[in-house]
Amino acid sequence: MQIPEILVIESQHRPGNLGRILTAIGECGIMVDHITLMRRAQDKSVWEITVEMDEAARQQLNARLADLPYGKLLGRSDRVFNRHRGGKIETVSKVPLDSIQQLRDVYTPGVARVCLEIQKHPEEVWDYTNIGNTVGIITNGTAILGLGHIGAIPGLPVMEGKAMIYAKFVGISGVPILLNDTEPRKVIDAVLAIESSFGAIHLEDIAAPACFEVEETLAANLAKPVMQDDQHGTAVVTLGALLTATRRVQRELQDSVIGQIGLGAAGIGIAQLLLRFGVKQLFGTDLRAEALARLERLGGKRATLSEVMQKADIVIATSGVKGLIKPELVRKGQLIFALSNPEAEIEPRLALEHGAVFATDGRSVNNALGFPALFRGALDARAKRFTHEMYLAAAQKLAELAPPDELLPHVLDKSVHLQVAEAVKAAATKS
Repeated sequence: MQIPEILVIESQHRPGNLGRILTAIGECGIMVDHITLMRRAQDKSVWEITVEMDEAARQQLNARLADLPYGKLLGRSDRVFNRHRGGKIETVSKVPLDSIQQLRDVYTPGVARVCLEIQKHPEEVWDYTNIGNTVGIITNGTAILGLGHIGAIPGLPVMEGKAMIYAKFVGISGVPILLNDTEPRKVIDAVLAIESSFGAIHLEDIAAPACFEVEETLAANLAKPVMQDDQHGTAVVTLGALLTATRRVQRELQDSVIGQIGLGAAGIGIAQLLLRFGVKQLFGTDLRAEALARLERLGGKRATLSEVMQKADIVIATSGVKGLIKPELVRKGQLIFALSNPEAEIEPRLALEHGAVFATDGRSVNNALGFPALFRGALDARAKRFTHEMYLAAAQKLAELAPPDELLPHVLDKSVHLQVAEAVKAAATKS
């Protein structure tokens, strides 16, 4: 498996030397993701070069760099670990606490009056607490990123990352909740026991098929928004990207034949939203009979991998299997969305070389563009649940906001998140 790594490389400060180092990296079959100049002293520069490579490529690169007369590998950077040290989130006060009078107002005895007011009028909890800005981020660690069932505690950095994104872009306090139970009923009971702490429930990295039962049961039993991001956040961003891509190649998405490869949480979520959007023909493939049956209940049709590739105008892959789509299976004119991370079912470049009119991977379809605005809009509308209309509104707004030369808006543009949240709120108010 390829993993990101940050190399610290010293080069002689002369024209062309950095280019030669980058060429050496490329000749080992390694992609460069990012370059940062760390420092420069007299005739030498030190660079941080972010790459993705597997163990075989690492050994090849080490040997190649050792032979370069104009560059030297100093080591690997700990930048990623340094940014995680001590955790990535904290709870802070919104109001000052600098005097005894302030303490009496926000704590005892003053707080008692607020408690009694909420007891009389429960809806005022939204006015006098932070519940309207608070989301519980729930995981049991059974499907963390592309790593699989590594456990809830190893998955905490991901949950903290989600919380950071919430705070940065839409002002929501995301609270990671780690559950050690893998049985769906125990996960459901645990969430039901603590749900009063939150304005909404964000389910994260819970493996299929348990994730479907967990979400459906909680949504049916709670009068607040419940969403599994792996399903619906991914689906919203994928639909937004599909709307942009089909517009650019002058296709109608509803009239296209869709092929969905992989029917886990993401695949089912995408299929369900596309069918709600109005896609008339959607074929799906998976090794699990249960997954195929679920697709058919939604209105899709089961198929083999080869049948999907033969019939589909647009192929979406969320299988988690590197290289699953062989280049010879690509038909001329297809749109290929190979979305598995960290390694796609087919590299976009390879798909284009074999006839695809458009191709992309999971790096360009980032669900961080989805979940913050979805929850912000739902909370602002005081919605009791997420609806397909809310998901569709978010996807359509993302496509509308995409710059002319990009598939989707920039994930770090805060205004994008707020505009999508407004669209979600408006859809929630109408439904």
